[in-house]
Amino acid sequence: MSENLVPPDPGSLVVVVDHDDAWPGVFGQQRARLERALGPVALEVHHAGSTAVPGLAAKAIIDVVLVVPDPADEAAYAPVLEAEGLVFASRHPAWHQHRLFKDRSPRTNVHVFPPGCEEVRRMLAFRDHLRRDASDRELYERTKRELAGRTWAVVQDYADAKSDVVAEIMARALM
Repeated sequence: MSENLVPPDPGSLVVVVDHDDAWPGVFGQQRARLERALGPVALEVHHAGSTAVPGLAAKAIIDVVLVVPDPADEAAYAPVLEAEGLVFASRHPAWHQHRLFKDRSPRTNVHVFPPGCEEVRRMLAFRDHLRRDASDRELYERTKRELAGRTWAVVQDYADAKSDVVAEIMARALM
């Protein structure tokens, strides 16, 4: 696997757009592509993040959660993902063995985690809660839109700025 990591996003405005009804279909195409390419190595493939919540504004980037038997065994899946045109972006072994791959067309982030990962459970619980709770969905969207108008050194700073609201909503999602 290439060690050329995708450079951090340059400082810019974060663009949050109205929900696009095409996003679930884009995810479906990406899911089929990953399952076909990886076969049994793709234990689970989920649509996560704001694009997975009908009616919720989002950055127009599809977040995919890919569960593989062992993210540390990059040789078992990374060359296949790269052959599919995804670019290895980062590895965070201390954080749930997370690996990140990016696709530019369609804009997709593929988050790789191990089976039984608590972070996967949390991501899906957050998504599912926002799907059914209009009040928290509106709170989250309002927060995202307010923060999106600012200039950020890197996109992660935007994500970090949402952390208090995310934690508040997550507490309700995990009840």
